[in-house]
Amino acid sequence: MTEIAPLGRRAAVEFVGTGALVAVVVGSGIQATKLSQDVGVQLLANSLATVFGLGVLIALLGPVSGAHFNPVVTLAAWWTGRRGGEGPTLREVAVYLPAQIAGAIGGAVLADAMFAEPLVRWSTHDRWAPHLWLGEVVATAGLILLIFGLARAGRAHFAPVAVASYIGAAYWFTSSTSFANPAVTIGRAFTDTFAGIAPASVLPFVAAQLVGLVVGVALVAVLFGRPAAAVAEDVVVPHGEHHPAAVGR
Repeated sequence: MTEIAPLGRRAAVEFVGTGALVAVVVGSGIQATKLSQDVGVQLLANSLATVFGLGVLIALLGPVSGAHFNPVVTLAAWWTGRRGGEGPTLREVAVYLPAQIAGAIGGAVLADAMFAEPLVRWSTHDRWAPHLWLGEVVATAGLILLIFGLARAGRAHFAPVAVASYIGAAYWFTSSTSFANPAVTIGRAFTDTFAGIAPASVLPFVAAQLVGLVVGVALVAVLFGRPAAAVAEDVVVPHGEHHPAAVGR
């Protein structure tokens, strides 16, 4: 059995991993708008960078923390593993979530700094509409189903490729472009660039993601039987995004 890293190290990995993910999402969005005025091309560049970045982060950091990079993944891992002692404890959840949120904010600030944008400027990109909230429910439920379904089926080793691929696809098939991650959603409010989201739009997005969490966990139970949390080395990160790794972005 693989030795579990100290909680402090795992929290640091969640902080750095979530921050790197947001830096990829925001940074590639800024770069895309500088290189093209075509919104379709901008979204394509943004989604491709996120797919590659997320896959790398999950493969690299998954063995240490499970690469959640996403509060809904951490909460799902706790809920599904709470009776068997397979998932994170409430103490670990209480450490992971702040690390993910702080990392996401730091990643947005870092991306702005790299492109000489104001380090912190609230986004003016309003994303307020019921169909966008539905998109977030679908994106988040699908992410949870994928991560925990792979773990339940004994195929968690496919997580880096599968999760990254799902997030890339969800950029295009969901109306919201698949944030599917409360920490990333909060972080993206701090940048008034292509990937930003207005602060007033954050709460409904997070609420929709929590609904998606519940739907996703229910789907895992229905389709795979009693869901099981993945052990640390079988995780994936997401977006984009931990324990079955899973991020979302």
